[in-house]
Amino acid sequence: MATDYYSVLGVGRDASQDQIKKAFRRLARELHPDVNPDPKTQERFKEINAAYEVLSDPQKKQVYDLGGDPLSQAGGGAGAGGFGAGFGNFSDIMDAFFGTASQRGPRSRTRRGQDAMIRLDIELNEAAFGTTKDIQVDTAVVCTTCSGEGAAPGTSAQTCDMCRGRGEVSQVTRSFLGQVMTSRPCPQCQGFGTVVPTPCPECAGDGRIRSRRTLTVKIPAGVDNGTRIQLAGEGEVGPGGGPAGDLYVEIHELPHQVFQRRGDDLHCTVTIPMTAASLGTKCPLETLDGVEEIDVRPGTQSGQSIPLHQRGVTHLRGGGRGDLIVHVEVQTPSKLDPEQEELLRRLAKLRGEERPTGQFQPGQQGLFSRLKDAFNGR
Repeated sequence: MATDYYSVLGVGRDASQDQIKKAFRRLARELHPDVNPDPKTQERFKEINAAYEVLSDPQKKQVYDLGGDPLSQAGGGAGAGGFGAGFGNFSDIMDAFFGTASQRGPRSRTRRGQDAMIRLDIELNEAAFGTTKDIQVDTAVVCTTCSGEGAAPGTSAQTCDMCRGRGEVSQVTRSFLGQVMTSRPCPQCQGFGTVVPTPCPECAGDGRIRSRRTLTVKIPAGVDNGTRIQLAGEGEVGPGGGPAGDLYVEIHELPHQVFQRRGDDLHCTVTIPMTAASLGTKCPLETLDGVEEIDVRPGTQSGQSIPLHQRGVTHLRGGGRGDLIVHVEVQTPSKLDPEQEELLRRLAKLRGEERPTGQFQPGQQGLFSRLKDAFNGR
């Protein structure tokens, strides 16, 4: 076999038709005589054209793979020294230079609308338990005057007299290949095949107008910042009254005065006096579920945390909730009156000036109670 057509196109013998076509287009853009007039390049261009003629035709490819000469059997063609049959499908050459081959026939005036997105602010408790919100959306809707047709009432679109409804016009040009016919969208109707002599005065022929609508959105429990809720078919109506796109509602959770959210867990900080941390106490806390008492055990240190299970945000997927983590901050008095200072000195003496451990020796409990009364009486 004189010529390896697979090597000419740079593909393997197991290459698919799509791979063969892509390889040919790539080489055609590089080696076309109009781009590179070098004689050697023109010979190379003839080779890839002949290779593509064979490998793109299933019957010729089968003959070639069996060791035959499909070009000589077909009566010469490109293998005989000219371009000939290799350009039987000239759209492949045009496609190599101008991209995807143009779609034949008029294009529709009706197209799908674009998707839209709005941001919705919600409170923490709404994100935790879910809610329902009414939102206002400014989008394109079908024109009520022309019902999406684009033509003024009493009129209609007419067949374009330039392309006679085909949506494209043809032009014959001469090239090194001879006469070549090319097609392009009709400049009079922009490829639609029809023209609208009297556009609708309400929508200017677009078939849609801007309008404000009110929609009810169900917010599921557990949403977080950035969560997007899809409302199918609630976006913009397409040109010509085409189907509407989708509307996406992006959730933005507003900051809370008390709680900070980390995933589905909530965190907050409570500040208690030194005496309360030493003796233990119960302090009320307003949670998402109502007021609950936090049990602060004796000897609690600053920075310790108290978990309240199942008091956080509902899991978006699956049952249950996160936790509420209460961080304790022990407040040390910055100023002492003489009585408070004396009581603290006596406590330090009883404890041997050791670091508090949360365990009281005999006599310390009563002294701490007096300290508590002294500090609470300030």
